[in-house]
Amino acid sequence: MTDDAHTDTDETADTHDTDAQIYYETDADDRLLRDETVAVLGYGSQGHAHAQNLADSGVDVVVGLREASDSRPVAREDGLRVATPAEAAAEADLVSMLVPDTVQPAVYEQIAPELEPGDTLQFAHGFNVHYDQIEPPAEVDVTMVAPKGPGHIVRRDYRRGEGTPGLLAVYRDATGDAHDRALAYAQAIGCTRAGVVETTFREETETDLFGEQAVLCGGVTELIEAGFETLVDAGYSPEMAYFECLNEMKLIVDLLYEGGTTEMWDSVSDTAEYGGLTRGEDVIDDDVRENMETVLEEVQDGTFAREWITEDRAGRPAYGQRRAAAADHEIERVGAELRELFAWSDEKDEETAKREPEADAV
Repeated sequence: MTDDAHTDTDETADTHDTDAQIYYETDADDRLLRDETVAVLGYGSQGHAHAQNLADSGVDVVVGLREASDSRPVAREDGLRVATPAEAAAEADLVSMLVPDTVQPAVYEQIAPELEPGDTLQFAHGFNVHYDQIEPPAEVDVTMVAPKGPGHIVRRDYRRGEGTPGLLAVYRDATGDAHDRALAYAQAIGCTRAGVVETTFREETETDLFGEQAVLCGGVTELIEAGFETLVDAGYSPEMAYFECLNEMKLIVDLLYEGGTTEMWDSVSDTAEYGGLTRGEDVIDDDVRENMETVLEEVQDGTFAREWITEDRAGRPAYGQRRAAAADHEIERVGAELRELFAWSDEKDEETAKREPEADAV
C-alpha cells in the first residue's frame, strides 16, 4: 500500500497475539445512521440483502444501478429508491460497494467525484483496496462489513429476527468515527445479532482468497475429482464413485459445519474414523502443504491478483476454457443423472428460479 493515512494495522503484523474482538447488539449505536443516507451500489446477492435490511432497520437507502440494469425494476418493486451510481453517491453519507470485484474499479471512477470529506466508502471484500485497484481520497473513511454468508441467507436470517455473523475492518479512519459507523451498519443489516468479528482488509482478503483456492473451491473439487477418477480407473462404476466421493461430501461437511472435526469423528463409524485418521495424511501430505504455502505466497505478494486482473481485462479466455473443461468432466455428466433421484432436486430448481440475479452498477 502507498497511503500512510490508513489504519489497517495488519499491514505490519503477520499474526495476532490475542483472540479477535467480537461485537454484538449492545456494542453498536444505531443512532449513528439515523440521519444519514446509505447508497448501496449493486443489487445482486449481497446488494439486495443489505439494501432491504437497512431499509427495514429505518435507514434511508438509495440503490445505485446503471440506467439499463435489469435490477432497477426489481429494486423498485422491493420498495427502494433507485438512482445511478453517481447520483446515489452524491446524496449519500455512506457508500456501500457491493458490485463484483472486477466491476468495482470502473464503478469507483463514476462515484469518486461525488465523495466528500467525512463520507464513508465501504466494502464487503478487501480485494480492490488491498491490491491498490481503488485508492480512496485521504479525507474519506474506508471500512468493510462482510457478512459470512450469501445474500439470501443474510436476508432470510434478518427477517427471522436472527442474524448472519460478519466481519468488520477499518482501513482508514479519517473522521475518528469510522469504526462505530461501520458497526452501526453491521447492526442495521443484522450481523451484530450473531456476532461481528474484527479483522483487517489484509487479513480478510488474503485468508478469503487462500481458503477459496486451496480448500473450499479449488482443493475440494480437485480432491473429489481425483477420488472419482481413481475409482473409475480401477474399474468401479462411475455411479458408485460419484456417491462415495461427491454425494456423501455434504454429509461430512454438514457435520463439520455444525460441530467441527470432533463432532464429525463422533458421528461416523469407527471404521471410517480409523481409516480417515490413518490414511488422510497420506493423501494430504507434506507436498500438498508445500503447494498450499505456494498458493498463499502468491496471494500475499499479489501474483494471483495481477493474474486475475489481467485475465479479466483480456476477456477471460483461460477462465472460460477451464470452466468448460470442468463442466465436461465425467463426474458432472454422471452427477446430473443421479441428482434427479433426490427429492431435493425439484426444491433446488424452484429456489434457483426465485433467487435474484447478480447485478452490476456500470
